[in-house]
Amino acid sequence: MSDSPAARLQQLFDGHRLTPTQRRIAHCMVRKAADVPFLSSVELAELAGVSQPSVTRFAVALGFDGYPALRKHLREVAPAESSRGEDHYNEYQQAVQAEIENLQHLAGLLADPRPVEEAGRVLAASNPLPVLGLRAASSQARGFAYFAAKVHPDVRLLDEGGTMLADRIDGARRAGASALLCFALPRHPREVVDALVYAREQGLTVVTVADSAFAPVAAHSDLLIPAAVGTGLAFDTACAPMLLGRVLLEAMCDGLPDAQARLEEFDAKAAARGLFVE
Repeated sequence: MSDSPAARLQQLFDGHRLTPTQRRIAHCMVRKAADVPFLSSVELAELAGVSQPSVTRFAVALGFDGYPALRKHLREVAPAESSRGEDHYNEYQQAVQAEIENLQHLAGLLADPRPVEEAGRVLAASNPLPVLGLRAASSQARGFAYFAAKVHPDVRLLDEGGTMLADRIDGARRAGASALLCFALPRHPREVVDALVYAREQGLTVVTVADSAFAPVAAHSDLLIPAAVGTGLAFDTACAPMLLGRVLLEAMCDGLPDAQARLEEFDAKAAARGLFVE
């Protein structure tokens, strides 16, 4: 298990039933793991976009007398140097730095490879393999499906909502699918939650890449691996979820005995067709 500040925070929250507002605070704390031990309750409330009393109630929900006790605990168990010296960066640099932090958090989580390896086995065993991603997550799902189709015999992209979504899940299940991969990013469409509920009702194992372990899809996933998004610009940035998708592809290839042969076949056909400009 990773011993990074973000991972230790995650362990602190595990096992607690948190409200949506409290999950938002927890998500913010994981994203800002290096700074949290140095923040006041007011500063944390501003970062999370909640009220100061909500932060106090959150600390109590975790079993502390109040936020000062929680912060004292964090300084003892998750010491880290504050990154406040980076305040001189402009807003664009800050966005890049935030994504670097997100990638570092992901690297810390991947220090324990077992969840990704398990996900890879589950995805490799599903034929066909439906890949779901709506709205902001559609590009992540499409990118995964594009590359996965080169090594997996039947990948089915589900990147459009509507009444046909359940039908397409049914079709994949009838064809033999045993799992569904979901990319879920903010803002989380209600359709995605409904689709995961339906997929599990049909017997599919749901593997989810989400921006947080506290995302609304968490309760409807059999295996969720978090990868934070950047929120410093007008629109979220998703470098970590994209990289995690590629990591899952690698793990899935390990579970497909003919993955290398399929890649070589594709390369040979691409060369014969002059598909790429070398």
